[in-house]
Amino acid sequence: MALDLNRCSLVEFEALSAHMSALLARAQAVPASQAAGTAQAAGGQPPLHGKKLGLVCGVADDDDAKLFTHAANALGAQVALLRPSLSALSTAAEVQRTAHVLGRLYDALDCMGLPHDLVLRISADAGVPVFDGLASAAHPAHRLAHASAPTEPGSDAWRCLVIQAVLLGVLG
Repeated sequence: MALDLNRCSLVEFEALSAHMSALLARAQAVPASQAAGTAQAAGGQPPLHGKKLGLVCGVADDDDAKLFTHAANALGAQVALLRPSLSALSTAAEVQRTAHVLGRLYDALDCMGLPHDLVLRISADAGVPVFDGLASAAHPAHRLAHASAPTEPGSDAWRCLVIQAVLLGVLG
């Protein structure tokens, strides 16, 4: 679900910032072997092992799409790249049918480059968490985490950690 930071009260913003700090700490606590996607320490499974994520994105070579895929894969999730077939002109029935199918196939969806209103329509009918460009630097999670950045804000390592923190908070 999208978050409008301009409409958050100070109390809500502080609560969200504290929540993001906790999620970042959890993502940092993932053993290095799991975060790197190598052999599992003590035979354990990665925290998102078996989770299937759908990435609705028009371009597979997009840097944000690559970063999202890397972050999710490092936690053990599988990511399927889905070409968008919906647009702002799609009928309500088309959006509803597509969202239902995607919700049955995936544990969560990230929609990159789709109109915000369309992402909201998909989210309403998917029955699973739907993100609006989670890997994007413009996503509210990145702005919230800025104050708690474990590395230099804007770096790929920091962006990857933010994505992982959100995925762990929603799916872990």
